[in-house]
Amino acid sequence: MENDVLGLLQYDFFRNALLAAFLSSIVCGIIGTYIVSRRLVFISGGITHSSFGGIGLAYFMGFNPIIGALIFSLLSAFGIEFLSKRSDLREDSAIGMIWTIGMALGIIFIAATPGYSPNLMTYLFGSILTVASYDLIAMLVLAIVVIFIFVFFYRTILYVAFDDEYARTRRLPVDFINYLMLSLISFAIVLNIRIVGVILLISFLTIPQVTANIFTKEFKGMLVLSVIFALLGSVVGLLVSYRFNIPSGPSIICVFVLVFLLSKLLRYLAVGLSLRRQMKNSL
Repeated sequence: MENDVLGLLQYDFFRNALLAAFLSSIVCGIIGTYIVSRRLVFISGGITHSSFGGIGLAYFMGFNPIIGALIFSLLSAFGIEFLSKRSDLREDSAIGMIWTIGMALGIIFIAATPGYSPNLMTYLFGSILTVASYDLIAMLVLAIVVIFIFVFFYRTILYVAFDDEYARTRRLPVDFINYLMLSLISFAIVLNIRIVGVILLISFLTIPQVTANIFTKEFKGMLVLSVIFALLGSVVGLLVSYRFNIPSGPSIICVFVLVFLLSKLLRYLAVGLSLRRQMKNSL
């Protein structure tokens, strides 16, 4: 197995896959921490699935599907924010409506595309081995932008993530941060579609963060641990997919879940041992 992996490093596609895993772990680990802390998981799911409409439109119109996905993601993100804050429509209703219309439009556009129907498995379930050099450049730029924004606006993002009403009383730019973070979420979703796909991407933005939350409640600690767990799951999932010849996206998500369950078990064992020691000391 070790020799096989070393042999794979000779190939550009595998090195690209490892670089993509590293960059995706940084972006999704950081953005996902905000999503989980801000309780935006459902909104992120709506944005993710609505992007499929942009993929279908791009195939129908004959341009890059990633551009179409980005347009739909941004429109969906801002649409959810606008409808939930400036109308009497509940946020969950707005998310559900945009979620379903995006998927429906994607299917309609693909069905209406002339000629051979395109294979969308890469966009639905991901294929990290198909990541190209220009994808890596875009992901690198996004990773740098995300790190810069979180460093520069860290305190404001922290306040907004946990108590936006308190942030407003401190006269912080809450609306600006909300729209900025929705934009970053949209870009993170679109540029990581090739990794795990539309269907599974929401797990990339939540499971490593929930795992990190087992070990720490501090926002800064969650940021670091989320990146580590995302990278661990991505690399191990990639190797598992190669070893057993299974799709890389689902393999990565399964590893994420396994790491979460093992972390939860270790936490329960640690708490149990701590309680046992306390009982012995009290006796």
